[in-house]
Amino acid sequence: MTDILEQIVARKKDRLIAAKKLMPASVLMAHLPASAGGDSFIEAVKRCGINIIAEIKRRSPSKGIIREDFDPVAIARNYTENGAAAISCLTEEDFFDGSLEYLRAVRGITSIPILRKDFIFDEYQLIEARQAGADAILLIAAMLDGSLFNDLLQAASSLGLDALVEIHDRRELDEVMRYDVKLLGINNRNLRTFETTLETSIDLAKDLPPSVTLVSESGIRTRQDIDRLRDAGFHAFLIGEELMRAPDEGKSLREMIVE
Repeated sequence: MTDILEQIVARKKDRLIAAKKLMPASVLMAHLPASAGGDSFIEAVKRCGINIIAEIKRRSPSKGIIREDFDPVAIARNYTENGAAAISCLTEEDFFDGSLEYLRAVRGITSIPILRKDFIFDEYQLIEARQAGADAILLIAAMLDGSLFNDLLQAASSLGLDALVEIHDRRELDEVMRYDVKLLGINNRNLRTFETTLETSIDLAKDLPPSVTLVSESGIRTRQDIDRLRDAGFHAFLIGEELMRAPDEGKSLREMIVE
């Protein structure tokens, strides 16, 4: 892991210890909703057309504050009304100013599927996501060894959650494809330099089986970017900063979708 990932995970471990003391997993499990909150995440992002996973994010470690007037519910409503295939909601508290409460609030106003975007390494976090109304979770290959990764992949499935598996390079791709990965996110951001290039997605998508639903993440700014990625075989596009910096995130989203 890079230094920033190590810092995030260390802080998350402390928060997880506190959360388990406050609300044991058995109590969370007893209060799970009968089904996931919205439509199937994986089905929503592989439909015909432009499938954008629109992100709700206030800040990031590399860019600082991205959105000053931050109202997750208003943003989610704008995304829903303007054609988002799904919503990605940051729930990491210390480095991204996220919260599970944001996800719960967003779940209350939309039926489109929601991804809990966080740094997940414990089954308890999957239960939290399901209890809050998420339909999918993020598993970051760079921070999970093979056995833990597979355990979380299987646990997510048993809870009715889709797993978006995120990789950054060829080594991570080769490692995760040993397992039953159905939804693969290729992050165009280099974890060491924080630079982004769409060539990462285009190169790593070559020769992947058609059974895998492909999502490109980071550095997607224009409809031209989306068209290049579609030509390379991508089904969906996770876009955060470009929408969060727009004066009207819904209008910006709509302009990327309209063909």
